[in-house]
Amino acid sequence: MAEQSHELADVGRELPVRQVFEGEFVNDTGAPQLSWWLRFVNVWRRSPRVPLWAKDRVHAVQAMKDLTVAVVRAPFRFLGAVVRGLVVAVRWWRSWVTVRDYRQAAEQSEKLADKFGDIRALTLFRWKVTGTVAAVFPAAGLVLWLLYGTLALWLAGMVVAVMLAVLGRRKDGSPGRRPVLSGPRTLTWTMDSQALVDAFRDAKLIGKDETLRLVHRATREGAGWAVTVDLPATRKAVDVVKNRDALASALAVDEVQLSVERVRGSGGHAGRVALWVADEDPYSAPSVRTPLLAVARWDAWRPVPFGTDARGRRIDLPLVWTSVLIGAIPRQGKTMAERLAAAGLILDPHVRLYVADFKNGKDWKAAEQVAHRFMAGDDSEHVLRFVDWLVELVADVQARYRRMQELDDVTCPESKVTPAMSRDIALGMPITALVVDEVQIPLEDRTPVEVQGKKLTAGEYCGELLMWLAKKAPAAGVILMLATQRPDGKTIPSGLRAVLGSRFALRVMDWRDSNIILGEQMNTRGYDSSRLLPSHKGVGILRPDGETQAGADVLALTVRTFYMPNEDWREICAQGRALREQEGTLSGHAAGQTTLPTVDRMAVAKAISGGTFTDAERVAEVELPEPLASVVDYLAGHDGRDFVPTAELVEALGVEPKGFGLDMAEFGCRPTRDRVPTEDGVKQVRGYDVADIRAAAERARHSAVIDAEVLDDDR
Repeated sequence: MAEQSHELADVGRELPVRQVFEGEFVNDTGAPQLSWWLRFVNVWRRSPRVPLWAKDRVHAVQAMKDLTVAVVRAPFRFLGAVVRGLVVAVRWWRSWVTVRDYRQAAEQSEKLADKFGDIRALTLFRWKVTGTVAAVFPAAGLVLWLLYGTLALWLAGMVVAVMLAVLGRRKDGSPGRRPVLSGPRTLTWTMDSQALVDAFRDAKLIGKDETLRLVHRATREGAGWAVTVDLPATRKAVDVVKNRDALASALAVDEVQLSVERVRGSGGHAGRVALWVADEDPYSAPSVRTPLLAVARWDAWRPVPFGTDARGRRIDLPLVWTSVLIGAIPRQGKTMAERLAAAGLILDPHVRLYVADFKNGKDWKAAEQVAHRFMAGDDSEHVLRFVDWLVELVADVQARYRRMQELDDVTCPESKVTPAMSRDIALGMPITALVVDEVQIPLEDRTPVEVQGKKLTAGEYCGELLMWLAKKAPAAGVILMLATQRPDGKTIPSGLRAVLGSRFALRVMDWRDSNIILGEQMNTRGYDSSRLLPSHKGVGILRPDGETQAGADVLALTVRTFYMPNEDWREICAQGRALREQEGTLSGHAAGQTTLPTVDRMAVAKAISGGTFTDAERVAEVELPEPLASVVDYLAGHDGRDFVPTAELVEALGVEPKGFGLDMAEFGCRPTRDRVPTEDGVKQVRGYDVADIRAAAERARHSAVIDAEVLDDDR
């Protein structure tokens, strides 16, 4: 008790405390030098060329187990290969002794009766050769046994067994068909073009009596083989592109390994096809990092490195004088693709950037240091600020065209921005890029706004402004880059999609979404991004507006985008800011200026709408649902018809017949029967009255407008 009282008495006393200094430890000595052995071990463990079993004990033990299992299984695998090789050898001998190739050639040329005598004589000769060989080999074995004993027979038997095992090895995969075109073991098509002809016949691309004409023989190109052929007369290359899956099945390869292109231009025609078959899945290898990391700056007038095609060729994306739409379901590489396109513009110090990140993540945060306008958020206030940006850009484009009228023909030959004009600070016409991620958020916003006394939603007004910019701004040097994860007809107006030149569709859910991004009926031409595999991240179908490395006349191609992680993205953005500070072009948000300039909103509203928003215009702009939209587009190219058969629509649109009938029934289109002329005469077939289809389209448009007005009233 006395000790506790003493301790309590000392609580209130002031105890002496030594002075506290602030500072940091500094190691005056240099970093310790590692011995050569430690440096060697460090390099050994980090080297990608050293296998894992040589770096880690666990992997080494597993490698020893795998080796033991392989050694135990080796005799059984060898015996199986010998048996398969024997079967293959017997089949080849049977085909050879019966003169099957000669007989098939005579049957195709319809000269079997004339060649029957020659075929019989050749068959008898080959049977004699077979008998002679069958007599010589046992005799040779007997001689070897008499001279060298049983050891010679064992050695000869082992040599024959090894040859049969090599012939019957399972390198192409078994069970199943062996690849006719591609593979490390059999490349029949490179030696016998008849295999390619048979594949086209099996795929129903040519008739039984038709053949192919070889334009360029099979040559090694990259990690695969390429060949160019001419189809028979009246056969079209677009049909081969459309039925690529059927041809891949006939060749026994995966469709991602087969590339089919129509040869256009002076060296091609409507029936010339270029085929390329990869040895393996061209998209299974890791992605390549963007080559922009190796450059100090970039010229926005040059196409931007975007990715590689299946052959490994670099594909560059032209950006100036066009606009870009990127669509995909979530987590397929949509933002990565948009950042790759924007990276080239960031490395050009004369480019002005507007970046709107409606995802509100960290993907675009690094671009804040170079952007003239930057915004990240998905609230209504961000959408209204985005509307102010669009109004500012419309006013800027109008001012540019007015200034172009005052320039001479040497400075401005046409009503387009030139490279010299875009770099002249005095003219004030730099290349300007509007980059929008998740563009569906502002387009779907229902915040009411008033434009010239007419009440609209913010989404409708954004659509009108973006449509005007996509139509008129590219020639003035303003680029639109829009990305969305909801590529449906209700999100992005058809009038806006129609004027976006370049399209890139990564994996989507069905062919309708793919057509919305790439264009109507692109799936019927063989381009459907819903068929892309989930494992192929960053792989999409590119429909460029301009010339690429694949050729100026290529409609679309499958591209795997380059890889650009966040650290590379931040490095490119930092380099872009340094270039702008050096050139004196840093402006707007990046320079600390957040105030928007004053613009004439009334003039902008008149420019984009002509001063009125009529109900008829709103009805005409409504996007029809699928498949009704595709049917209406198809009928637009076949005017003057009163009836269209169901089979014709199913084949043209590439849809499933039962589902198509159910969808059309929901729109009030009931199938009827009518007589139509065919190659076999007049037949009665099922189909739809064109008048019913057009009436259903009008009902769908008016219903959509009424629903929108009800939502506005509820607001």
